[in-house]
Amino acid sequence: MKSLTLSLAAIIATVLASCSKPEAPQTAALSELPVLEIKNSNPITYQDYPASIEGAQNVEIRPQVSGILEKIYVDEGAFVQKGQPLFKIEDQPYTEKLNNAQAAQMAAAGAVQNAQLEVEKLTPLVANKVISDFQLKTANATLTVAKANLQQARADVAAAKINLGYTLIKAPTSGYLGRLDTKQGSLVGPSDAAALTQVSDVHDVRVYFSLSEDDFVTFKQQYAGNTLQEKIKHLPPVSLVLADDSAYAIQGKVDMVDGQFDKNTAAITLRATFPNKNGVLRSGNTGKIRLGLQHENVAVVPVDATFEVQDKVFVYTVGDSNKVVKQPIVLAGKSGTTYLVKNGLKPKDRVVTAGIDHLQDGQKIQPQVDTKLSTIAYSAN
Repeated sequence: MKSLTLSLAAIIATVLASCSKPEAPQTAALSELPVLEIKNSNPITYQDYPASIEGAQNVEIRPQVSGILEKIYVDEGAFVQKGQPLFKIEDQPYTEKLNNAQAAQMAAAGAVQNAQLEVEKLTPLVANKVISDFQLKTANATLTVAKANLQQARADVAAAKINLGYTLIKAPTSGYLGRLDTKQGSLVGPSDAAALTQVSDVHDVRVYFSLSEDDFVTFKQQYAGNTLQEKIKHLPPVSLVLADDSAYAIQGKVDMVDGQFDKNTAAITLRATFPNKNGVLRSGNTGKIRLGLQHENVAVVPVDATFEVQDKVFVYTVGDSNKVVKQPIVLAGKSGTTYLVKNGLKPKDRVVTAGIDHLQDGQKIQPQVDTKLSTIAYSAN
């Protein structure tokens, strides 16, 4: 019994000794996170400006004589060729005015002949001193008046022909018709408030947009040339973004800068011209002009590698011993999925590109080269 007691005591002592012995510390595994080495690039940033689209020519069709709208030869929205008949105003009153003017011209021509005969009759009589020259002078004056009346009659005939021609209204240019609010049988005239319709020549469209003073200064500084016209020649093609945020298939060219700033908006208007051979764009469309701005030799960093704290933007850089450091950066713009960095990063700095939500300043990581972003971060122009 005594030996059994001693054995139990020895076992208990051994267990207690083992419990009180401290365990060896275990080394925590380091987080493997993708890291991108910063390089300078020449990206392009884009700025969109609201724009309005107009045809190369937008011509209102108005009657130049009064009368009943007798015929309408076209339909709304139709494409018409220059010189194609559009409307017909009742021409009978103008035909009669032309007939009257021609009759008056014939009468005036007859009066000239009579006055000329009178002069021819009196001329030898005066030369032979049969009669005084007073009668001849009177005859010459009558002839002068007759010739003037004939000239007036000819002008009246020409005016009547013009007015008769105005009864057939033709397209002044090729293009697409607008609405036809005036219906057949309506009384129309030059004093009408509304036009009969509008023809828009949209084989080329002109897109107008405005730049603020600051943007205009940047615009002038970016391109070579001493004058605005020279700078416009160096402008790259611009894109048109339509109302559904899709890009128009053909790029255009900025070809005009307004002569002055708008006093109310402190903005200046520019014009870009786009080909529109298929008539996809119509006058009155809206969209946005997308201007590109080239940046020379700037650092770029993926947007996903950044985070904000109190309106400041930060990244985690990898320093000595692979410890991360929270680094503030100043942005110069955005290009695709990358930020352009004005201050805070330099070439060969290493930036953590993923898993930054769980990082803490000074934490040690196991960096892995971000092969995916290293190929796209500098081509997102």
